[in-house]
Amino acid sequence: MARRLVLGCGSMGHAVIVALSGRRGDLSVIDPSAERVETLRNEGVPAERGDPADPDDLPDDDEVATVFVAGDDPEANLAAAEAASGAFPDAALVVYAGEEVDADTRSAIEAVADRTVDRGGAVVDRVLGTVESGEGARIRDLDAALRDVSGLLGVFTHDNPDPDALAAATALADLAESRGTEAEVCYFGDISHQENRALVNVLELELNNVDPEEFDVEDYGGVALVDHSRPGVNDQLPVDLVPDVVVDHHPPRGPVGGRFVDLREDAGATSTLLAGYYRSFGVEVGTTVATALLYGIRVDTRDFGREITPTDFDAAAYLLEEADVDALRRIESPSVTGEMLSVLARAITNRQVRGPILATAVGWTADRDALAQAADTLVEMDGVSSVLVLGLLEESETVIASARTRGTDVDIGEALRLAYGQIGSAGGHTDMAGAQIPLGILGAVEDETGSLEEVIGDVLVDRFFEVLEDEGVIELSGDFTRGGDTLSAITGEENDFSPRDPSA
Repeated sequence: MARRLVLGCGSMGHAVIVALSGRRGDLSVIDPSAERVETLRNEGVPAERGDPADPDDLPDDDEVATVFVAGDDPEANLAAAEAASGAFPDAALVVYAGEEVDADTRSAIEAVADRTVDRGGAVVDRVLGTVESGEGARIRDLDAALRDVSGLLGVFTHDNPDPDALAAATALADLAESRGTEAEVCYFGDISHQENRALVNVLELELNNVDPEEFDVEDYGGVALVDHSRPGVNDQLPVDLVPDVVVDHHPPRGPVGGRFVDLREDAGATSTLLAGYYRSFGVEVGTTVATALLYGIRVDTRDFGREITPTDFDAAAYLLEEADVDALRRIESPSVTGEMLSVLARAITNRQVRGPILATAVGWTADRDALAQAADTLVEMDGVSSVLVLGLLEESETVIASARTRGTDVDIGEALRLAYGQIGSAGGHTDMAGAQIPLGILGAVEDETGSLEEVIGDVLVDRFFEVLEDEGVIELSGDFTRGGDTLSAITGEENDFSPRDPSA
């Protein structure tokens, strides 16, 4: 079990020691005061008298995972931190700045510590969180990965980024700058959803829209991925690229490589993880970043109603202190475009409903996010629990699918993967998902079966219903056209569209 070592026992250190003594993991304390050592022993805390700044008085133990320097004297804490850094190079080093610390001493402490903390009402909880969650070692590794980038760090979102991706990327670039590394936020595709555009415009986010035809990875000294985890999957990066940093809250569907990788499904948004980094680094989060991260959390958790965890609430409370609430209101209430209203009208007109499932195809559109907005609206209809909206995107000549569910009977992300994963890319959350299907597989059948709009309505919609029938969600009549069989027939290929093991 990982060991925790406390060097020095001032008033702050004693509060942390008392809290740690009742938790899992070995704890030991070294302090120069015989009286304090005796007091700690009487409280059941393993303590030894010694000089925290003398390497000879420190234990020879490679199992020490976290060192907390906790005296009241800043100079003594600096000396102890320097000794601990040499004795335990692989341990997370957390240092209390001490009472009335001057600027020079603080700078010297920050140069050697993984994290510096000051006195405050929440400092004990923050130190405990660092020690217990392994955050200290994680932050140390992230700090090293950011500092060691030679040149410009490209922080890449997934294609057509959403607010969580934009916010997390902006925050990671800001943190990289705080570590002395120049960084820029990069994305492929478009920012077309009106609320996404409002986020960028209201907060004046600095982003680089990368042209895949002109992109050269050699222009960057390092690459970071946020809100997705595999190069070449939902981005235009080289598949064999090994990122310097990967931060995501989605479960990976394949092996993930990188110098620093933080994949945590116990958070509802990647923005939550970035908020935690600010707290662990002790870096002040600015208003722009705080506002973006808070919006990212709210969107990805649907205003704290989906896949929410206590960590998300904690991050939101922390960010709210610095966020611009008026800016959030402007971001959340953008104007509605005429294209969005047109798409919604066609979605309603063309809808097919089987049981609690609604699917619709709207034909050609220039606004991909109008499909998502239509799905958000239709899923609120009485008697409907799951919705699929399909459209043909004019710019890329791609079929775009947007799906929503508000029940517990359908994993909508897995449903789209089963329906379209073998002819395109598909995936998402249990209640919010999307897919992209190249027209190549459908364009060849336009002359044989009718227009592309008819192919989508007759084949792709039917395929979605078929998957839900196979999953036992709905029952279909005997004259129902099976979408998988139709796709195999019209393409002349043998495709296995049967449901598969989700873990495959």
